[in-house]
Amino acid sequence: MTAASVPTTLDDATNAAILAVSEDQLQGFQSDPFGVIAERTGLPVETVIERIRALLECGTIRRVRQTVQATKLAAGALVAWKVAPERLDDAFDFMVKDDPFSGHVVLRSTDAGAAGHDYRLWTTLKVPQAYDLNKHCAYLKQETGAEAYIAMPAKRLFVLGVGHLRRRTIEPGSKADVCADAMTTDVVRLDAVQWRVLTALKREFQFFELHRDIWTKRADEAGLDLDSFVSVARGLEQHGLMGRFSTFLEHVKPLATGERVTRYNALFHWQVPAGREIEAGREIGRHHILTHAYWREGGPAFGNVNVMAVAHGLEKALLLEHKRAIDEHLAALGIEAGYTNVFWGGRSEIKPSEVLPAAYEAWCESAGINPATMKEDV
Repeated sequence: MTAASVPTTLDDATNAAILAVSEDQLQGFQSDPFGVIAERTGLPVETVIERIRALLECGTIRRVRQTVQATKLAAGALVAWKVAPERLDDAFDFMVKDDPFSGHVVLRSTDAGAAGHDYRLWTTLKVPQAYDLNKHCAYLKQETGAEAYIAMPAKRLFVLGVGHLRRRTIEPGSKADVCADAMTTDVVRLDAVQWRVLTALKREFQFFELHRDIWTKRADEAGLDLDSFVSVARGLEQHGLMGRFSTFLEHVKPLATGERVTRYNALFHWQVPAGREIEAGREIGRHHILTHAYWREGGPAFGNVNVMAVAHGLEKALLLEHKRAIDEHLAALGIEAGYTNVFWGGRSEIKPSEVLPAAYEAWCESAGINPATMKEDV
């Protein structure tokens, strides 16, 4: 089958079977990711590679990469920005194009008068080790003309995933039999060899790089033989630093085929009783519809919410049904939310946040900033 004749639509049965696994089911470091997908789908490995290459080349898949747990590699926060309406698009563009440490960049809206309704620009931010997150936020505030910002570091993580296709058919209230884990965000320090391996691991693949032997060239980049490279990667996994091998779908914009993976993304907020944040987060995190859930303190501007979660879908009303099911589950457990709200995503750009200290130093120099002025205060 020629590249031009390989089906690239989401409703193709083979593509759907592959993506149901490859989006978010390959947890940890995968030394043979395509072999695992082939085993789980019952498809020939050659077919798996052919389809993923074609889907990446045409843009249905926006990136293929081994993810890392960036929350354990760099100080991070969800940041809400208050920006004047006439400056909002320019601020959005700056975060996307000029700040490699801002990842998800989203314009959000909620009901007029709701807590935090005037914070329209939301970003995820990671600032590499030895550098100061608040100093970086202050720089972004100055460059974008933002009036204010609220940085909300994660105190615990309950859900980190994607899997948009398989979540399309999930019914409201569908949940795991056990509570979600409460993951910490303690930063892990790495040595020089580990940083070299991690740098090679996390860089996304171009379509022509997708072969069964996917790591040999990356090992060469890190200056190691393949066995040593895999050994170091396994060590990073033991430190909790490996996320998953994933094929990320373009879930914000229409695909070249005209299809949409999702239409709506919702950021759910709850203010649960102090001292029950982990309990509530683990119960919320059981729900299969969620791609993210975490304990973050929103403060007075956001009604003192402390647990947040993200869900994506094709229908707004259905997402609200999922939210209602979660609310009812919390209430049945005696976890009463003093306040709850939904922020809806609009214009969005999704990119991984850079976490390499060397990249931060290089960025400072390119922006005319003395890197020493951005360091954490000792």
